[in-house]
Amino acid sequence: MDFIQNLKNIASKNIKTIVLPESQDIRVQEAARKITDEGFAKVILIGDIEKIKTDIDISDIEIINPITSDKYDLYVNEFYELRKAKGMTLENAKEIIKDNIYFGNMMVKMGDADGLVSGSICSSADTLRPALQIIKTAPDTKLVSSFFILNVPNCEFGDNGVFLFSDCGLNVNPNAEELSEIAISSSKTWKELIGTEPKVAMLSYSTFGSAPSTDLTEKVIEATRLVKEKCPDLLVDGELQLDASIVPSVANQKAPKSDLAGKANILIFPDLNAGNIGYKLVQRLAKAEAYGPITQGINKPVNDLSRGCSADDIVGVVAITAVQANK
Repeated sequence: MDFIQNLKNIASKNIKTIVLPESQDIRVQEAARKITDEGFAKVILIGDIEKIKTDIDISDIEIINPITSDKYDLYVNEFYELRKAKGMTLENAKEIIKDNIYFGNMMVKMGDADGLVSGSICSSADTLRPALQIIKTAPDTKLVSSFFILNVPNCEFGDNGVFLFSDCGLNVNPNAEELSEIAISSSKTWKELIGTEPKVAMLSYSTFGSAPSTDLTEKVIEATRLVKEKCPDLLVDGELQLDASIVPSVANQKAPKSDLAGKANILIFPDLNAGNIGYKLVQRLAKAEAYGPITQGINKPVNDLSRGCSADDIVGVVAITAVQANK
């Protein structure tokens, strides 16, 4: 079964409410229509219905205008209380909560929605900043990071062509400690979303010292050591080149002692350059479905989209968000 369809099936057993604040985007409207028709989540669009131009029938989908909402004053006061120690004034709070994304995050914070998906128009920073200000990090998380789920057609590697790539959208140059936390969060995410055993490869341009030691390789080696120390039962190895991570025959030659044996399904990139380039290469050249960047480590699910996303990509991210909300 297609893994996104599997997530939809899981989400449909306990319907969650997901906020879509970019209601003016035709792709968001199309996605809202599909999600509503499929029935695996309830979606709420944020915006002024008088300004939403569309040929899509969204008459049965709830649309909330922040300015006229009966929750506006409540959200303003709550946001002011959250941020007054940072210099927030009540007047500033009144203006900020008129913003669709801030209003949507307050809905999630206050339990009026279960998750939020944004980013088809706005930047990643504009999606994630409100979430970190309002919803904040999960109690057991040291670092918020992001990941992509890649579903590669006709692929024998990974988990029937499904991979988790991290971090591809948030942490620019994580140190060894941060890289270890990204790997651990990614393994937990894999269990939540996919359900099979996480198999984590800590990627580098070197495999077990095959290239001269540098700060770049030492960071990955130390991060791998930390992951094994923190999670001794997790199947993880590094430093590994990509081919030694996912191709068993190459692993047999380059890393014959690796417990991964070329069967990794989670790829942890050493920095944002490598991660972002890597996922886009696979997405475009292998014609893979790419869902994300999805966040991990926020107290409630708030997820970003690529501005090049399609309506179906948005549908997929909403399915992921609904399952995260269930967990």
